[in-house]
Amino acid sequence: MKIVTIGVYGFTDEQFFKTLKKACVDVFCDIRWRRGVRGTDYAFANHKRLQMQLELMGIEYIHRRDLAPTPEIRQRQNTEDKKMRVPKRKRSHLSQNFTNAYHEGVLNDFDVEAFLTTLPEDTKVLALFCVEREPQACHRSLVSKKFQATTGASIEHLLPD
Repeated sequence: MKIVTIGVYGFTDEQFFKTLKKACVDVFCDIRWRRGVRGTDYAFANHKRLQMQLELMGIEYIHRRDLAPTPEIRQRQNTEDKKMRVPKRKRSHLSQNFTNAYHEGVLNDFDVEAFLTTLPEDTKVLALFCVEREPQACHRSLVSKKFQATTGASIEHLLPD
């Protein structure tokens, strides 16, 4: 199985779905706490619209809130961003404080093998989805590393043109 990650920022709706199709994604895993995005430019990523479009494309949608950082963990990153005067959409990496809290509060208890048993047997490409443009600025990079360490799966980060 191959793992891809994708964010929403920087994509148009057409580019986003074209990128998923080109990557041959067959299972789309939404790992957001809240499944909405502010603003009309990204309304296509609000969960109801997103699920409808993925269904039309034949891509299975799953939501795994257990892989989302809790509000308390997210606050650690927000505090670091404010200290560094970096807007969320301009962030290029996660703070060590956030990374440690995310591992301790979420990833350490995540069983990749058990998760994989919940997927369709014929899954070839699993997409991990959140909102940030840059994978290293998002927890999806941490989740994908755990998948890779556990299964040896190859990882590709899908980015807007």
